[in-house]
Amino acid sequence: MITVTSSEISVRTRKRPEERREEILEHATAIALDEGLERITLRAVADRLGVRPGLITHYFPAAEALVIEAFTRAAVQERERFFTASGTPVERVAHFVAHIERGASLPLARMWLNARHLARFSPALDTALQRQDELDRERLTAIIEDGIASGDFKITDAETACIRILIAVDGGGSYVNTANPPMHRAQRQVVADVSDWALGLEPGALRTAIAGSAPAETAADGSED
Repeated sequence: MITVTSSEISVRTRKRPEERREEILEHATAIALDEGLERITLRAVADRLGVRPGLITHYFPAAEALVIEAFTRAAVQERERFFTASGTPVERVAHFVAHIERGASLPLARMWLNARHLARFSPALDTALQRQDELDRERLTAIIEDGIASGDFKITDAETACIRILIAVDGGGSYVNTANPPMHRAQRQVVADVSDWALGLEPGALRTAIAGSAPAETAADGSED
């Protein structure tokens, strides 16, 4: 009788197509957030997975399709972190603002800035970007509408308030690639300040809500002043 040890047997695990596709997207999304959308290539993803580029091509024949899906995946995941369904409308907007002020959204801000540039040369990416932008507006507008209905926000036009807040977010995000990030209070707290104004709140209302929900984190980033 011949005994064959496990070390002499080479077993290749074949993943199900949906598992492999998910794995590819996961690594492509990581590249998008860590290095930039333009660094997503079939070879780069294959190297991360330790497979041949041909395997990636089987699921994504064109690198552009992989770039678009990676961007979309990251945007969808971040949306769920940005917006919470629990709490009052003020607390929900405060959660959104705090997520930005504490730097939790910096990788995504870099990716969005990157995507807006690349979308000039890719109509398909531009379409995906506009769709994710629209979904963000819908989510924030719904929170603002709840606040108007409850009387928390002293305004009547939720869409206008949403647009003003997101413009402040994009304006602050335009500095994410600088070596020395802005330190002036007016820049660091622009999203909170604009949100207070856009929602008809007293100045500092959202910062008070942020401090009340997570005082340790607020103090840790030095942005309470």
